[in-house]
Amino acid sequence: MRLRYSIKKAQSPIIAVAIHDGHAIDDALSPYIALQEHERFREEDPYTGYLADLPVNQIVVASSRFQTDLNRRREKAVYRLPEDAWGLQVWRSELPETLVTQLLADYDGFYRDVAQLLGDTIRQFGKFVVLDIHSYNHRRDAAGQEANAVDNPEINIGTVHNHGKWKAMGQRLISYLSYHQVMGRHPDIRENVKFGGGGFSEWINQRHGEHGCVFSLEFKKTFMDEWTGRVDLRHLNELKQMLQGCLPYLEYALDGNK
Repeated sequence: MRLRYSIKKAQSPIIAVAIHDGHAIDDALSPYIALQEHERFREEDPYTGYLADLPVNQIVVASSRFQTDLNRRREKAVYRLPEDAWGLQVWRSELPETLVTQLLADYDGFYRDVAQLLGDTIRQFGKFVVLDIHSYNHRRDAAGQEANAVDNPEINIGTVHNHGKWKAMGQRLISYLSYHQVMGRHPDIRENVKFGGGGFSEWINQRHGEHGCVFSLEFKKTFMDEWTGRVDLRHLNELKQMLQGCLPYLEYALDGNK
């Protein structure tokens, strides 16, 4: 069993993460997987690895969340029932416990590597910011049916697990990003409307929340067709430019939270 991910280190207190970018399923799971590739793809976060390709530390996961969901607590990291996975029947039959044990061992290994990166970053810089990059569906019910924009901002920034000392920094980040134009207009960016942050953010904040924080950025899939997978490269690149533009601000803001 192999969990595929890469960690690239940089001289920066910022860590960009695409934990749900992956689509790969280990060969050992192939006899059990019930979902078609397009069904998995719709619930994964394609192109977030591209958005995370910034001049900072990077963690990009190539394995599908349907193999192991690294953004959930350990006991929920392997989908067992349809209610664990948006009502989808993930497996043809129940996974053998030997495979589940291997999947959870990979989960533990990933978090050991993340702990090492965080520890190294804290020792070098005394602080950190994690950009936890995701995307989410807004045409879940049908290809031509968009979800209500009131409840589905273009970019949702999840911060519920962050310590209170980082609240002002998060609000300033939202204001900063909102001044950028994407596709000729200012995007709708709000905090904790659709998502507050998952198990990855919770884990980091429980252990290192005094030294840094996690901004879980959920990009609504307006930059692509979530049913066909076709991407608008101009839109995607403008989102990436927006993220790259905020890096100097984040480093400056961290200096003010010593």
